[in-house]
Amino acid sequence: MRAIWKGAVSFGLVSIAVRLFSATEEKDIRFHQVHREDGGRIKYKRVCSVDGEEVKYDDIAKGYDIGGGEMVVLTDDDFADLPLSTSRAIEVLEFVPADQVDPILYNKAYYLEPDGAATKPYVLLREALGDADRVAIVKVALRQREQLATLRVHDDVLLLNTMLWPDEVRAPDFGFLDDDIEVRPAELAMASSLIDSMAANFDPDAYSDNYRAALQEVIDAKVEGREIVTPEEEEEAAPAATDLMAALRASVERARAARGETTSGGNGTKKAASGSGAKKTAAKKSGDGAAPAKKAAPAKKAAAAKKTTAAKKTTAAAKKTGAAKKAS
Repeated sequence: MRAIWKGAVSFGLVSIAVRLFSATEEKDIRFHQVHREDGGRIKYKRVCSVDGEEVKYDDIAKGYDIGGGEMVVLTDDDFADLPLSTSRAIEVLEFVPADQVDPILYNKAYYLEPDGAATKPYVLLREALGDADRVAIVKVALRQREQLATLRVHDDVLLLNTMLWPDEVRAPDFGFLDDDIEVRPAELAMASSLIDSMAANFDPDAYSDNYRAALQEVIDAKVEGREIVTPEEEEEAAPAATDLMAALRASVERARAARGETTSGGNGTKKAASGSGAKKTAAKKSGDGAAPAKKAAPAKKAAAAKKTTAAKKTTAAAKKTGAAKKAS
């Protein structure tokens, strides 16, 4: 890696010499504009709109449009005279809890490496910052622009995250925010169940840029003169359901099935048995051959009851006959 900035971290009365390195890099596949017929590169000339002449880099300055066709021209000397105290220093302003810094403010990330004999104070700041469980709010000037940033520990290295200024973050202004939309408790419970069923620990290595890989395969095939294999298309997404509860319930069941989990009762997430599944379930609950036995049991009881009633009637008739004989 190549250092893009040299300076010092100003930590109270302690000064820590450091070098700054970009912590991230974009992996996008870049293209040039070319002539379709012969592949020639398309080039652009820097032409002045007033005299139509091509302009050299050394003759290019920065201009600020004040409207009405007027332009204020600023040179390098104008920028050099600006009071930029942080041009070679990372000034620590305060230490704040990390969760108080909204991630929307983060811009770019840079690694800090101790320069020269600054390793001891660098490690001291790193250890103290880690123990405090806070981030340092700092100011730093990069590319002639003063920026707000945070300083924190990442993989045993001090990491500088430049930030947007508060007035650079747009406030959301959407019509639906003024609408009175009611969310039913059952819907909220089902949505919470869906979140729980999809909960996991974040592992960035588990994700990959499939589009970039497929595009690189197309480029490699063109270079090698191979046939381009069309990647398999992903399954089309199911159409949006009009019934929110039904969509949530189906989403919960699909998420649990993907994890190999069985659906359980509660919140309407238990799958209903149907067809052969229902028969198997009934058979499991009753035991092998138990269901027919239960149906036959009432018939046997009725037959036994009839026999008992007939026997009682025969006995009663016999008693009456005996009594009649004695009377005669």
